Amino acid sequence: MAITLAQAKVNVQDDVTFAVIDELRRYSWLLDQIVFDDVVNPTGGSTLTYGYTRLITAAAAAFRAINSEYVAGQATRQRFTSDLKPLGGTFNIDRVLAALGEAATNEVTFQLQQLVIAIKVKFQTELILGDTAVDANGFDGLSKALAGSSTEYVPNSATTHYADWSPATINSVDKANDALDILDEFLSTIHPSHTGGGLGGPDDVPPGTKGILGNTASITRVRSLARRAGMYTNTKDDLGRMVERYGPWVLVDIGDRMDGSAPIIPIETRDADGAGAGGNIPNLTDLYAVSFGLDAFHGASVANSQLVRTWMPDFEHAGAVKTGEAEMGPVTMVLKNSKTCGVLRNVKIR
Repeated sequence: MAITLAQAKVNVQDDVTFAVIDELRRYSWLLDQIVFDDVVNPTGGSTLTYGYTRLITAAAAAFRAINSEYVAGQATRQRFTSDLKPLGGTFNIDRVLAALGEAATNEVTFQLQQLVIAIKVKFQTELILGDTAVDANGFDGLSKALAGSSTEYVPNSATTHYADWSPATINSVDKANDALDILDEFLSTIHPSHTGGGLGGPDDVPPGTKGILGNTASITRVRSLARRAGMYTNTKDDLGRMVERYGPWVLVDIGDRMDGSAPIIPIETRDADGAGAGGNIPNLTDLYAVSFGLDAFHGASVANSQLVRTWMPDFEHAGAVKTGEAEMGPVTMVLKNSKTCGVLRNVKIR
């Protein structure tokens, strides 16, 4: 069984939780695409752990000469586990506000909306930068999962080890085409999902749903390149969101970190070749390509449990300060096939 936020919204009876899920969907295309495999069952003393096998190397096929054997080329897999953890937050409101009529309602609504935004930002940050060695309460993100994989792509690896897409460099049709060649070569290594959400309903994640994830600056560069190539489109979806695409790939700006100090996917000065030979290059960032589906990149959640829950302040009982909470999960993210996601490292965008 599997569930998306769209199905989770249909199944809830609480109007507030319904509204919270709707907010998560509307303001995060990324969260709206993730299908959660809700099979983890902690009964009987077992832990909240999702175990799975990741395809590392695909099987090989080739022609053979008559009276000769095929060269062995087995597919390779690796066993992984990921622990589910709850993601959420809490806020406090003094009961005096309850006597102020509409002001109390406005404050509760404001605090809940801000908490929903925080949950969205934290989830998207963890999805890219998560590292359980740093925060055991989270999950490993794509940057860590893809490090050293066949879909971690470093452009111009024989020379500069970075791609210069800065406006001063991409100032001609030939230069723009060179940049698109790098992007297309990278995207060609990413395999699509064939299962999607696996439910087949109208709100299911369809097979082949895939996105390019970046920060505002990098997505702006890709949008510019796509327009020059005549491969840029934008349409409104059923939730009224403007969905931009480079060919079949949805362009997703996943925004800034919780304090707004920097984008989730950093723009930084790096030693591009990792050996010091190329010097420190400023304004380098990464682009992630993701295929969503139960055979690709998906979430995991607890069986027979609500994906999102809310608790509103109760002003009817004793106690000066009341608490509200919202929580998603427990959940985690899973990369079933390393070839269904990739990262283009070291793109210079300024």
